[in-house]
Amino acid sequence: MDTVNKPAESRELVLARLIDAPPENVFRAWTEPELLKQWFTPKPWTVASAELDVRPGGGNRIVMRSPEGQNFPNSGVYLEVIKNERLVFTDAYTKAWEPSEKPFMTAIITFEYDGGKTRYTARVRHWSAADRKTHEEMGFHEGWSKATDQLAELLAGL
Repeated sequence: MDTVNKPAESRELVLARLIDAPPENVFRAWTEPELLKQWFTPKPWTVASAELDVRPGGGNRIVMRSPEGQNFPNSGVYLEVIKNERLVFTDAYTKAWEPSEKPFMTAIITFEYDGGKTRYTARVRHWSAADRKTHEEMGFHEGWSKATDQLAELLAGL
């Protein structure tokens, strides 16, 4: 079950859950393209492609596909990578630290060991309160929660 932590400020959305898998497996699902493609978008959406250069300064490009077949590319840069513990990435930059056209968010994903399970927290900070509101209205809680369900299902089979 998700818990909604009180956001630190008006530009933040948070999803937290205890996942029945060790942190190294949850981290792998975030950092290995073939695993990420299996859970990252809430069904019936899919991930058409995922290119991940998981290191500080490395880029990522994830193309989400709608049920109607429309592609939605998303690019960003990893700011911090601590294996099995933490990922921080932003869409404020694209590859090679090129500024994006419209920065929207920075995600801080943590994987905390908890007795063989993972206390998983996705903290998303937005550039403005309006961006946070837009993300919430786009279905942040429902979408990220459904994707996290899919992540937990995938991990149960690893």
